[in-house]
Amino acid sequence: MGDTPHLRLDVEVLDRNIAAMAQRAGAAGARLRPHAKTHKCPQVGRRQLAAGADGLTVATIGEAEVFADAGVTDLFIAYPLWVDADAASRLRALAGRVRLAVGCDSAVAGANLAGLPLEVMVEVDSGHHRTGVRPADAGTLAAALAGSGLTVRGAFTFPGHSYAPGAGRGAAQEEAAALAEAARAMAAAGVPAGVTSGGSTPSVAFAGPGVVDELRPGVYVFGDAQQVELGTIGFDEVALTVVATVVSLAGGRVVTDAGSKALGADRAGWASGYGRVLGEPDARVVALSEHHSTISWPGPLPALGSRVLVVPNHVCNTVNLAREYHLSSGGTWPVAARGRNC
Repeated sequence: MGDTPHLRLDVEVLDRNIAAMAQRAGAAGARLRPHAKTHKCPQVGRRQLAAGADGLTVATIGEAEVFADAGVTDLFIAYPLWVDADAASRLRALAGRVRLAVGCDSAVAGANLAGLPLEVMVEVDSGHHRTGVRPADAGTLAAALAGSGLTVRGAFTFPGHSYAPGAGRGAAQEEAAALAEAARAMAAAGVPAGVTSGGSTPSVAFAGPGVVDELRPGVYVFGDAQQVELGTIGFDEVALTVVATVVSLAGGRVVTDAGSKALGADRAGWASGYGRVLGEPDARVVALSEHHSTISWPGPLPALGSRVLVVPNHVCNTVNLAREYHLSSGGTWPVAARGRNC
């Protein structure tokens, strides 16, 4: 199985997750455009596309370049890009190979996109309060972008406030309301929203036929400890774990070699630890150092030198720390877009 720590990808669970989300999107009457920043892997992206996804979402130009190189032909950079001359050159080259859309939440940033052969999605704030204009202002921005010669595809949002216990349903309702208001504002401005795009892994279960016609969940493909604790998934839907070796039992503590440099250090305020353990539902990662994870382990302790499967809190960060996936079916896949943060 190789040295530890390393990523283990259960391909059977992966494929079940991909199929289930495709079915869920279909039941909601929406197209599926998964966020590939979670897996950063063309092999996974191809599976999502083969299961019916219309295209992929990415976070950066660098990620888009990796997936374009791998043959993906429809990409959305769901980020309010600030484009300088170098970024404009890269976007122009990308748009010559793929159908490309990018996010925008200001006319000033949009002016830097003028003249590029791509489409623009107006970002609106549906309650996460990070980026995006007020839904009522989407028409004004869309008109400004269209006036500068850009093709406006539609509106999008990220209901990131779904990442809290019990918040998924409310976030989905606010998302739908925000996109509906944005669509009305854009229509009144003479720039109709051909696409209304949203969705996060915790909120997508509450999406139904209506205004949101494109969904962009990402974490669902692998699952993680946050999703388990939010109740979005069960442990049987966790496809990605970090294989770790028990290196110390000093003082009755279980310590493994998978520290923050393997797991990532994310811990939401509501989370019960820095990660969980597959097959040991009551165990918690209670402390992290760079190369150590300390696990609270009820019951008989595992043997020194044994291996455990750690479920990280935030799988997107974990993946970006690794070079490859070790597959349950044998072999490896590269984390090809690792480190492509710009």
